[in-house]
Amino acid sequence: MSQEKEIEMVIEWCENKKKEVGRVPIIEVNPFRDILWLRNKTLIQIDRIPDQADKNGIVYDSVTHSLMEFMNGTWRRINK
Repeated sequence: MSQEKEIEMVIEWCENKKKEVGRVPIIEVNPFRDILWLRNKTLIQIDRIPDQADKNGIVYDSVTHSLMEFMNGTWRRINK
């Protein structure tokens, strides 16, 4: 599967989880450890402020529909 499709799959999962739980922020253990670029990320954090987020996870921003990861001292958007 291409990285673009994997990103879309993770975003879709985050949106579904947000609707299911009905509150934000949401912090979940990473269920996508079989995806190569996500295997070392421990958490998926939905609508969590990046400055407060765990740097070993990824952050999903539902306003911009984007994923971010901590790299080289800053939070950066994961591009498709």
